[in-house]
Parts: sequence; C-alpha cells; structure tokens
Amino acid sequence: MPRLFYAILLPEDILDALCAAQDALRERAVQGNFSRRENLHLTLAFLGETENLAGARRGAERLPGGPFPLRLQGAGSFRQNGGRLFWAGVRQSRPLQSLQEKLAQNLRAEGFRLEERPFRPHLTLARQVDVLPEFDPKAFAASIPALEMKVQAVSLMQSQRIRGVLTYREIYRKSLGE
Repeated sequence: MPRLFYAILLPEDILDALCAAQDALRERAVQGNFSRRENLHLTLAFLGETENLAGARRGAERLPGGPFPLRLQGAGSFRQNGGRLFWAGVRQSRPLQSLQEKLAQNLRAEGFRLEERPFRPHLTLARQVDVLPEFDPKAFAASIPALEMKVQAVSLMQSQRIRGVLTYREIYRKSLGE
C-alpha cells in the first residue's frame, strides 16, 4: 500500500546549501543517518499508507492562493532515540501557514487522519546523530545561509524502500494559483 505525504520540493541552490551543512555536520559526527539530497523537502502533511490516491489528489486541487516566498531561517537539533535529529529552520509566514492549514482541512474532509500537533516547518537534515564533544551548535546553525525561494507548487510524494534505500517520488504536482 503506498505511503504518501505532501511536500514542498526545494530548488538546487537551497539543496546545495543544505548538503553543505550536512557535510559540515558529518565531519563533526561519530555517526548519523543523513537525508539523501533527493529526499530533502518541507513536509506539509503526512497521509500514511493509503490506497485513496484520488482523495489525496482532491485534497490539493482546491488550494487557494498563489506563489509565495519561503525563507530558510536557523537550525537546531533535539534528542530522539538513538541520537539527535538535526534540522534547518523555515521562517513561518502567513501564506505558508494558510497553505498547510487548508491542505490539512481538505485532506481531513477526504477522510485522512492527520497529526494534530502544531505545524512547525523544518527540513530534516539527519537523524540518529552522535556528535563529537567539540561540536559547536551555534557554528552549525551559522553554516546554513538565509536563502529564499518561491513556492509555486505542492507535491504529493510516495515514500518507498527500493533495494533498501528510502526513496521519495513525486506522483502528483499542484501548481499554486491555478
């Protein structure tokens, strides 16, 4: 059964910056599970395993609004089982919040059960990371430049393991402002 989520995909310049930050983190880590470049994204809604592809598509078809700016801002980590999760921040904005709320509302109307916790936009860089004692979190946060992109679409993604590798594939794209 397909495992689905909605995301905002990232342009090459932002992927370059995030990968550079991952490389800097990797040099200061004993171990970690680093997100692959092609898997970096901003999650808007996680649908889970479902055969309801038509309902998942309908959830995005009625999204209001047009393109809007999105800006990287800050970075950090938190403890989780097996190490730390490291993330790059995304500045919260009214257009981003409205998009996520309307998408979640539409998906719930299609019968999807989504998480109830507040939306905190971030880009997961690595999981289960153990850093060296000399690791400087402020230097890590400073390694991610404040870049901006224009959000022009949302993407329905399928998550699957292919030969043991977690792979995300876009299966539907909804342009904003159509």
